[in-house]
Amino acid sequence: MKDTAARTAFNCSTEYGQLLDVLVSEPRHMRIEAKINETQKHYEGIQTNVALQQHRDFVHLLKEEGITVHQLPSKSSLHEQVFTRDIGFVIGSHFYTSSMKEDVRKGETSELTAWMNSRDTNDIRTFHHPIEGGDVLVDANTIWIGHSGRTSMEAVQELKQQEPDRDVNVLSLADGTLHLDCVLNILDAHTALAYPEAFTDEGWQLIQERFEVIPATKDETFHMGPNVLSIGRNKVISLSRHTRLNESLEKKGFEVLPVDFSEIIKSGGAFRCCTLPLYREDPRDTAAQL
Repeated sequence: MKDTAARTAFNCSTEYGQLLDVLVSEPRHMRIEAKINETQKHYEGIQTNVALQQHRDFVHLLKEEGITVHQLPSKSSLHEQVFTRDIGFVIGSHFYTSSMKEDVRKGETSELTAWMNSRDTNDIRTFHHPIEGGDVLVDANTIWIGHSGRTSMEAVQELKQQEPDRDVNVLSLADGTLHLDCVLNILDAHTALAYPEAFTDEGWQLIQERFEVIPATKDETFHMGPNVLSIGRNKVISLSRHTRLNESLEKKGFEVLPVDFSEIIKSGGAFRCCTLPLYREDPRDTAAQL
């Protein structure tokens, strides 16, 4: 295996290639104050000590699976910083910092940029219009983008200009849907996990034409069921509470790694939201070697 500790390049061409490097941030200062999404409106607060332990258990599992985990330092004024996926994303070998719409989250990108600069990385792409990584899914030569309250069509056009060799499929999301990855995740080259009611008829048809879909229920979606993390080799980290959904994944041949994230999901995100993959093996390269 490559020396992941010394790796400075980026690579993410899919959502399911073997994950080797990932960026996380502890929920040390996690709080619900402004209530900036629908999920947060149903909860009064976060037990920080519980959230910290659940996050550490999650990170421990990632390390057990051979993944190099980088920690973005937690800043006391940034209460949503645990959701590192939103503040940046990698497409192919290109690293993008997001443009956050909510004022409470705008400072997070500065912390990410400072961390990136500490790695002597100078190829960082930016946006002039709102876009968040939770709305961006990479599918080989296709990019799926959620048009949500956090990601604008102007930013979609910016991304199309940055990635002219990739097809961009825009999915308009139902009101109240925070990000695309809350209602759709790609599990392998042919399979996706999704909540059908979050999409327009046109969008849902596009998803079904591309993937065999494992559907999530309304209750599973409210409790972040679709927000799983694929780490490669058909392994999926999923919430332990979702027994029906996890059984559905197992029936499709996926190995489910269940984790309790009950405190963190109160703020509107789970495993994909809490990880910013920096490097995944390209499964197409692996297949070519077989």
